Amino acid sequence: MRDVQLSEFNALPDAAARAVVRVWADVPAWVSAIVAARPFRSVTEASGLAAAAARDWTMRDLDAALAHHPRIGERVSARSEEADHSRREQSSMAAASDALTARMATANAAYEQRFGRVFLIRAAGRSPEEMLAELERRLANDPHDEWREAAAQLAEIAVLRLEQTLEA
Repeated sequence: MRDVQLSEFNALPDAAARAVVRVWADVPAWVSAIVAARPFRSVTEASGLAAAAARDWTMRDLDAALAHHPRIGERVSARSEEADHSRREQSSMAAASDALTARMATANAAYEQRFGRVFLIRAAGRSPEEMLAELERRLANDPHDEWREAAAQLAEIAVLRLEQTLEA
């Protein structure tokens, strides 16, 4: 969805508002909480509620939200609003060397083998080297700590997408 004015988002029918919020993070209870909390007085209020509600995410919520999430460094070819966000967020990977891209692919495979889900990081504002270093660091996490860290990264992505979509 194109950027929307906060007042326009507040006035959307519930189904349309859900469609907007689902692009930020497809966690049904979280989507419902944000839609139900409207109207928001500011983008800051909306992002604060979104961040607070994300603290309640479960491992099941994380895994469901990541079901269609692209791997870091993988070319995103899908045509959807979520894919558009992912392309923008991971744009720094386009400048990565072939060697770094290969290391990222190897580390992604190791991560998926270890944790059973794609590696997730807020890619926006990070270099390919930073993302690879984080991926390699997180491979040493125990499964409980890692799902918590991945959920925190998903929350950062969701709040960033909210802030990029809603205009005051």
